[in-house]
Amino acid sequence: MKPSATDTFHRLAATLCAFSLFFFAATTAQAEPRPTLATHVPEAVSSGGAPLVGHLPSEQRLSLSISLPLRNQAELDDLLQQIYDPQSPSFHKYLSVQEFTARFGPAESDYAAVLRFAEANGLAVIDTAANRMVVDVEGPASNIEKALHVTLGVYQHPTESRTFYAPDREPALDLDVPLLHISGLDNFTLPRAKNIRSSRQSANASGNASKTGSGPGGQFVGSDMRAAYYGSGSLTGAGQSVGLFEYAGYEVSDVKNYFTNLKQSVNVPIHGVSLNGVSLKCPPSSCDDSEQVIDIEMAISMAPGLSQVVVYVGNSDVSIFNQMAVDNSSKQLSCSWGWSDDESSLDPIFEEMAAQGQSVFVATGDNGSGTPGDVVWPADDPYITAVGGTDLTTTGPGGAWLSETGWNGSAGSPSKNKIPIPSYQQIAGVINSLNKGSTTLRNYPDVAAEANTNQYSCYDAVCNGGNGGTSYAAPQWASLTAMANQQAVAGGGTTLGFLNPALYAIGTGSSFDSDFHDITSGSNGKYSAVINYDLVTGWGSPIGADLINSLVGSAKNE
Repeated sequence: MKPSATDTFHRLAATLCAFSLFFFAATTAQAEPRPTLATHVPEAVSSGGAPLVGHLPSEQRLSLSISLPLRNQAELDDLLQQIYDPQSPSFHKYLSVQEFTARFGPAESDYAAVLRFAEANGLAVIDTAANRMVVDVEGPASNIEKALHVTLGVYQHPTESRTFYAPDREPALDLDVPLLHISGLDNFTLPRAKNIRSSRQSANASGNASKTGSGPGGQFVGSDMRAAYYGSGSLTGAGQSVGLFEYAGYEVSDVKNYFTNLKQSVNVPIHGVSLNGVSLKCPPSSCDDSEQVIDIEMAISMAPGLSQVVVYVGNSDVSIFNQMAVDNSSKQLSCSWGWSDDESSLDPIFEEMAAQGQSVFVATGDNGSGTPGDVVWPADDPYITAVGGTDLTTTGPGGAWLSETGWNGSAGSPSKNKIPIPSYQQIAGVINSLNKGSTTLRNYPDVAAEANTNQYSCYDAVCNGGNGGTSYAAPQWASLTAMANQQAVAGGGTTLGFLNPALYAIGTGSSFDSDFHDITSGSNGKYSAVINYDLVTGWGSPIGADLINSLVGSAKNE
């Protein structure tokens, strides 16, 4: 007999609770100055693998995001279990930002103390957050070193032809308030977009990509994805907003060019939100808006009736995701970037999103099973729906789904960031000897969609084919969820929120074959697509209308 959703989430709650109690015990035992709870020194520095070549100039200004830990973690774990337990009276009874902050956000006095500390140490407060979880500050390196009791060195990168800066030790603050993490203290790993442009083909890009799309030369376009995965139904995402996570600005003219060239109308407003002072425009001298524009094009194409697409642009992953949670205006969010940071700094934000009924989708990456963990992240976070890639064939331009294989570039494996296996993957029927998944680590992807290098896109003021990557798949899933939420809300229900408990219940249930295209061929290197769940395509790609009906139907106990 399969474990119930209650059993599943209890196990996840127990894991997270034990994790938080460990941190609590660690912090209460520390003497002043108080250290942060998470690590900040790259392993290449702590191990001596990166030679020290200098000292960061004292006048160089850095932007930091200071994260505070949540309160009442055990209570939050229990609440999340109830919110996603169909048998609970609290099923899908989501919290507002204000309610979440009052119950679980850092104390007002703690947040005020951090603000005073920053200003007293010569750090300018750039932004504050309504949930009191993040403070954005900026200041010269000399002030940061003094405030945090660190030395910021310049090191030779061990694997790249560049230098990077990083602290020589863990920060310690003369502050009687616990801090979770300080983002921005190093640039050892630079954010990487998870797309493959025609000008920089990946070694894992298929050379025999099928070309049954309606774009030039048979290339796929976004409307082909809507036709293949959803069909001709009436859902368009009306009344729903999709939020996009981006590390750089974009040009709306590239989006307009895309739809104009395809002779398609576009009526979805595009709104930009700047974080950390980052421009919403693409820098004229070095514009690369490929990732940003691809995300916008795919989101609108899959759900052409969205109320808006909100593009969040910043230089701090914590600040961007936290603003998405604080705004709480987009119930479906997509990220197609990867980086390296302390994973615990984002977990509280993803937990808030789950408590508020927001769904988060992250592309896994494009170099198969060999994709590094610092590119995959945050796709392997337990509160994220990780989206892998496939190679799709349709019946013709704008036609129905015909067949699909696992894409050889689809990043999938047990977590290289050593994230523990979540309870929804411990259900009988998920991990087995056929798919070679881990029974101790988080496995990814969860789902998949077309990602091969046979797609037409417009970016950087040009349009061409030969593009691909899981970047295309993640916003498709976000917009498909917007369509599901449109149907759910129209029926008097709520948004679906964190999807993985429902997706894994469907995957191990009787409706799996009618809700998913079960992809059973193709390999990403170490792992092969097999029946049911696998580490190339997860549960597979959506049979849109049927999957939406199942997702919305499973939410009707509210």
